[in-house]
Amino acid sequence: MPGLPRLPFDRPDILEPSPRLGELRSRAPIARVTTATGDEAWLVTGYEEIRQVFGDTRFGRSHPDPPSAARLSDNAVMGGPTGQYATELSVHTEMRRLLSPAFSARRMRSLADRVEALTARLLDRLAEQGPPADLHAGLSLPLPIQVICELLGVPYEDRDRFRAMAEGMTDLRDPERSATAQMEMNTYTYEIVKAKREDPGEDVYSDLANATLQEDDVARIAGGLLFAGHETTVNQIDHGVLLFLRDPVQRDALRSDPSLVDGAVEEIMRVASPSEHGLVRYAHEDVEIAGVLIRAGELLILSTPAANRDERVYPDPDSFDVRRRHPQPHVGFGHGPHHCLGASLARIELRAVFGSLFTRFPALALAVPYEQLRARPDSLAGGFDTLPVTW
Repeated sequence: MPGLPRLPFDRPDILEPSPRLGELRSRAPIARVTTATGDEAWLVTGYEEIRQVFGDTRFGRSHPDPPSAARLSDNAVMGGPTGQYATELSVHTEMRRLLSPAFSARRMRSLADRVEALTARLLDRLAEQGPPADLHAGLSLPLPIQVICELLGVPYEDRDRFRAMAEGMTDLRDPERSATAQMEMNTYTYEIVKAKREDPGEDVYSDLANATLQEDDVARIAGGLLFAGHETTVNQIDHGVLLFLRDPVQRDALRSDPSLVDGAVEEIMRVASPSEHGLVRYAHEDVEIAGVLIRAGELLILSTPAANRDERVYPDPDSFDVRRRHPQPHVGFGHGPHHCLGASLARIELRAVFGSLFTRFPALALAVPYEQLRARPDSLAGGFDTLPVTW
């Protein structure tokens, strides 16, 4: 429709959300937009509004007629409808029932020492190699991969193989490439799950092997766990490092007071926004949110980066402040029944990194001018291919 704002919006600064998101939110926290595929949709940028959608079971990832559904992008993983309309809610409920114990805060805390040891080993390796170094290749990427492999029960020696699949899954321009990569990921992980039925271990895929779900649902969940279980954390580490390097006052505060690390992790999750792709939801019936009537079948795009900077909720929302204390939690991990199962794991990994990185390398700095850093605009997950640093 002519005149509607069209996604994706320009993003002049790689660490800041597009200014258009804030402008839209100030006028209407739920606004009509045109997507990259030319479809009309509702863009949700307000904090309270996005929490309402997350918590309302009348919104879902599925659509009764997928071929006719509006799409956000050409990406096969998160650009349009997924799952079966008739069974989405029951599958989601069963998945969370099955996997919640595996991702419980208690179980995740038991991994903390292991994650800290892996982090220390990677930092040792960086120190031995000496500056300059690629922090992305030396820390941000290998840490979440090794942790998720151990947690799920995936062979670490397969990392190059499934990383290639994950890269393909993030493609925003070539729907065939992302669809093929997703199928390969689901097939690869489902073979591991099936093998666990005969040879179970103390891992999540062994739990999943006994799920009372259809095989294609198990394969989709297994593939999604491996993909999301490392891809997002990789980018949060990179962006968190940049946030601190851009604001030495915050870096020095954290270095001098290690007790600030928990607040720093939450602030990274609130402020960092490697991707502005958004989360897809479809109304399963007519629903009114914040005075806006959304018709059954219509597409909503949930912008968590915008909601996390809602000035109605956060004082001085654009500032990065590791001492920030606020009663309203960010929505970087979703909310309610769609709160991320891996939130505790991500927090442990981020805590391990930012609890030690600037103590180990107090003079850490970018090895190239900030303006030369290039994000990945054609990637669903955003982020960087490299992060050159020195010390």
